[in-house]
Amino acid sequence: MTLLVGLSVGGAVGQKAGSAAETAAAPEKIYDGGPDLVAPQLIPVERAIPNADACENESDNSVALSLIVDADGKPRDVTVVNPKGTAVERLAQRILEQDSFKPGTRKGQPVEVRLKALVTIAGCIATKKNADGSSSKVFRLKAQPVQAFAERLEAEEDRPANASVRQQRDGLADTAGLYKIGGGVSPPVPLNFVEAEFSDEARRKNIEGVCLVTLIVDIHGNPQNLRIVRGLGYGLDEKALEAVRKYHFKPAMKDKVPVPVMITVEVNFRL
Repeated sequence: MTLLVGLSVGGAVGQKAGSAAETAAAPEKIYDGGPDLVAPQLIPVERAIPNADACENESDNSVALSLIVDADGKPRDVTVVNPKGTAVERLAQRILEQDSFKPGTRKGQPVEVRLKALVTIAGCIATKKNADGSSSKVFRLKAQPVQAFAERLEAEEDRPANASVRQQRDGLADTAGLYKIGGGVSPPVPLNFVEAEFSDEARRKNIEGVCLVTLIVDIHGNPQNLRIVRGLGYGLDEKALEAVRKYHFKPAMKDKVPVPVMITVEVNFRL
């Protein structure tokens, strides 16, 4: 499961008769975190969803992207992380480019903020009639997209058999677009377990311990944006991620509706 614009730095070097050349304006600083930063907030909008006639090959996909939200709340530099050139990715890009945000602030002042985004798209292939009478296949929405944002979402992974799931409480309040477990939001429930294997090097050196992995469980129960927050080295971190990528959850729920949340999993390695 899983779904471009240019940066223009103004800086005219003009010259008036009898005056010195004007100095180019310095580019705005782009923030990606910090204790004084308040992240941008997406302004919800209902997108037009065509009827389902002649719609086939329905699928749900999530796409990881990066973008900058400027001091006016407008997105720019929208790019796909690890692009494959698919129609789903192009649709996710267009969705983000059309978004509007309440700007991020630092010490009360609007600032530019770099964000990571996870766009989950329920789509299908539809037949489109062209002006010349011909027809073509297009990928389109069949439901409203779900978007989750964070200042720092990195890597990608899943979840193992010898891993216990626990809520990540640190940082969720500062992660735009994600829900916090509690207060009417139920935690995701693991539906399968995958045993994390030892690396050859760790086995030779008798290395044991616990890896901590953070991830987002999306509305379909799939792990996204995995990241090692406490590793062991010796190849065990990679083995933990391999296992967690194969994990699946019953998603977190709020008012009987699936919602994305961030959690931490513990992957235990014992000889």
